[in-house]
Amino acid sequence: MKESIITYFKRQTNAAPLAVFRVFFGLLMCISIIRFWSKGWINSLYIEPDFHFSYYGFEWVKPLGSYTYVLFIVCGISSLLVALGYKYRLAILVFFLSFTYIELMDKTTYLNHYYFVSVISFIMLFLPCNVQFSLDVVTKNKSYEKVPSWTIDSIKLMLGIVYFYAGLTKINSDWLCSAMPLKLWLKSKYDLPYIGQTIMQQDWFHFLMSWGGMFYDLSIPFLLLYKKTRSFAFILVIGFHIATRILFPIGMFPYIMIFSTIIFFDSNLHIRILEFFKNGIKILKIRTTSLTNNTSKQIKNYRTHKVSHLVITCFLFFQLIIPWRSLLYPGELFWNEEGYRFSWRVMLMEKAGSANFKILDSVTQNYFYVDNNDFLTPVQQKQMSFQPDMILEYGHYLGNHFKSQGHKNIAVFVESYVSLNGRLSQQFIDPTVDLMEQEETFRHKYWINPLNDEIKGF
Repeated sequence: MKESIITYFKRQTNAAPLAVFRVFFGLLMCISIIRFWSKGWINSLYIEPDFHFSYYGFEWVKPLGSYTYVLFIVCGISSLLVALGYKYRLAILVFFLSFTYIELMDKTTYLNHYYFVSVISFIMLFLPCNVQFSLDVVTKNKSYEKVPSWTIDSIKLMLGIVYFYAGLTKINSDWLCSAMPLKLWLKSKYDLPYIGQTIMQQDWFHFLMSWGGMFYDLSIPFLLLYKKTRSFAFILVIGFHIATRILFPIGMFPYIMIFSTIIFFDSNLHIRILEFFKNGIKILKIRTTSLTNNTSKQIKNYRTHKVSHLVITCFLFFQLIIPWRSLLYPGELFWNEEGYRFSWRVMLMEKAGSANFKILDSVTQNYFYVDNNDFLTPVQQKQMSFQPDMILEYGHYLGNHFKSQGHKNIAVFVESYVSLNGRLSQQFIDPTVDLMEQEETFRHKYWINPLNDEIKGF
């Protein structure tokens, strides 16, 4: 067993897939930053709000005021440098730190694909993605024909984890037996030409999409790994993500997944892609000395440090087990959301809620209600209303705010009602619990009322 592991880590393969992955990843990230800026989201999400929801343990991560634009500039430039392969190690480190900081600034903006970008960029810190077709090759006049196979396999495994867990978590009664929440979302697409008022309103189509999505996510990693089905699988990837891009506003994620899955193909395809890039560079009459010359005596096999093996192995193992942490909590996961984030649970629920906060003087029993519009943006209000950790954090913020204004003996209560996947709304938080007496921890929040229903499955 030990010898097999040692042999595997010594196995070499062509470095072209890493180079192609680096170029596409960097370019897509740069486009994403530009897109985010152009839509005015930097200002509306990070600068305008007076309050920001933080992640447990990362409360110190806050927007930087007008300097938040500088943070996005740094992130965008570093992503472009990653694509070019210039000062790659520094560039990918700066990108990982700046992008992850942006992601942590406000929990309201959490999306699985933001987390995916942080995870992949962390893995890339330890991979020799710049040993071919990079400006580092030009400046150092040194390139490598081959890299350890595990460097490419680590990205494949991470992609497989994302897909497989996304499929595994769809094996639940809401998704398979009720086509929820897809039924709600697809019916709302009545304005789509030709199909909006016909196919999108049919139950059979809702179930087809639900079951098809589950089988797609579960099978696509294996179809991509098997050479005979790889081309067919890639066609499915393109069709699936283009369809989701049309139906749902999920930004650049479909394109990121499409271009990422190219890494499953043999190195011959990646070599041809690099040749295409090189021909384009020649047309632009840009110096390509070491970029285009792969017969130099300095070309050799790249060997990674043992610490890289250990870090990536531990990190991928962590990615395999962290989605299961929800099993440590009682109650319905979709309802209490304890262990829901960072587990590749994609598009599994539609929740709507209302939260009315009461500020009470525990001595005089005088109280008043808060207008959430005075403190939160509409997006923040929507997300807060059905997520218990955000309700708790906001409750503490309100209590501290009114304490600073001279109010005494502050207690904060919330009247909260939530609807999950089309069910009738029910009381979400115990209205007799003073939120000021509760602290955010990894323990179960006993003050969440249980769901009056059962969702079977993962």
